[in-house]
Amino acid sequence: MIEHPVKVAELSELEPGAAVVIPPEVSGHSGPIALFNTDGGFRAVEDLCTHLGASLAKSRVEGNEVDCWLHHGRFCLDTGKATKYPAREQLATFPVEVRGTAVWLLP
Repeated sequence: MIEHPVKVAELSELEPGAAVVIPPEVSGHSGPIALFNTDGGFRAVEDLCTHLGASLAKSRVEGNEVDCWLHHGRFCLDTGKATKYPAREQLATFPVEVRGTAVWLLP
């Protein structure tokens, strides 16, 4: 569980369309979190596809959806909802905000 705001990236480190993995020891969450820089801003979700556990940070983002590189299941980055088979289960999403020159993960 994330108990307090955590600085997870500098804006200069995350180009548009890029993603980074936030390890549990940084976030305080039980597993890795993928942070995406999308057209709509920054989005954070569990970094494990609910189909077979592939890292979503390696995947392509289209609009507000991430397309898993392994079997092309898709998820909405805003809600975590699975939007294309073989993904069926929803991802956990995490609130983020920009403060100055950094992105912060919020509880």
